[in-house]
Amino acid sequence: MSHTGTLVLIMAAAVLAPLLAKGAARRIRVPLVIFEIALGILVGPDVLDWARSDQVVDVLADLGLAMLIFLAGYEIEFAAVRGTLRRAAGAWLCSLALGIALALWISGGDTYRAFVIGTALTSTALGTVLPILRDRGDLRTPLGTVVSAFGAVGEFGPIVAMALLLSGRKPGQSAALLVAFGVITAAVVWWALRPRPPWFSRMVDETLHSSGQFAVRFVMLLLAAMIALAQAFGLDILLGAFAAGALTRLVLHGAAPEHSAEVMGRVEALGFGFLVPLFYVVTGIEFDLRALLDGGRASALLPLFLLLFLLVRGGPVLLLAPRDLPVPDRRALALYASTCLPLVVAITTIGVDQKVLGSDEAAALVGAAMLSVLLLPLLATRLRRAGRADPPARASEQSEAW
Repeated sequence: MSHTGTLVLIMAAAVLAPLLAKGAARRIRVPLVIFEIALGILVGPDVLDWARSDQVVDVLADLGLAMLIFLAGYEIEFAAVRGTLRRAAGAWLCSLALGIALALWISGGDTYRAFVIGTALTSTALGTVLPILRDRGDLRTPLGTVVSAFGAVGEFGPIVAMALLLSGRKPGQSAALLVAFGVITAAVVWWALRPRPPWFSRMVDETLHSSGQFAVRFVMLLLAAMIALAQAFGLDILLGAFAAGALTRLVLHGAAPEHSAEVMGRVEALGFGFLVPLFYVVTGIEFDLRALLDGGRASALLPLFLLLFLLVRGGPVLLLAPRDLPVPDRRALALYASTCLPLVVAITTIGVDQKVLGSDEAAALVGAAMLSVLLLPLLATRLRRAGRADPPARASEQSEAW
């Protein structure tokens, strides 16, 4: 099928997905991404064989993943989550150590394969979780703030680990490049925090409702520039996308606070209206369903990996969650933090491309990540509802430990 025919099928799936999600919501609330991935599997080569990925579609899907990470970076209010970041970083480091240790056992001592699997087990799908929290009205609650902090580290940490452990370079060389990228990013942050000249705000205001769209174009330039910078240093483009999201918040809220919500609304329309659903549908098209259903190793690994997501990522989060958070919310936090998918897809793609991860292991990891998106947010919501009837936690449990 031609590029245009494949794109038509992908966008048809993207349009159908919210209709199916709306219909299913009468009985059970299923995350939208599940329908997008499922429809991609349906039209993909393992079922109907109507669509296959190609170079053009893959480039657009990569842009969709970058946009998803960018929007996650923008959502982080660092001033609000600053007090929780140390706990979140400690939990992620524990997850990384535990994940690599268990992956060494799974991989039979293959160090590089253990790095791939172990890093995948530590990720959090913040770009997937935040829209779920927003749709349920929980994004600005104490739980939403803590999920943002733990999720930000669960998104940023694996990206850094990918740059250090999975780049194919020596760790010292990768660390030097990462530091250089960080120095330049810090300089850009310093620039972003400076007062913008008056003409900047005037251009945002004058072109917001015209074909000029200066602010939207500026945001896209910032995203492209940070991705290009990361790529120039040989780092993963997702690192640049996340940094661009955080920088965009600083620039817009500093230079045009009265228009920032409207500007980002238009950027989100481009992201969630086109690029992000395209990434998820393509994820379904490229998913190796046959490897998962042939009753072999992948079928046995899938429930194991789902359990490991909960153990490796959710366990440390539950232990290090703020003590002033109610017990039902701490449990929900652990489940939200264990929800993963986009970075699992990215990490397993690296592993398969570098021939250190088998297609069966990749299919099992991605399949388990898909189940985490389907099951864990629903379980988190039910635990919170059930916990509202429980007696309040003891006063000794309400004090902050760190």
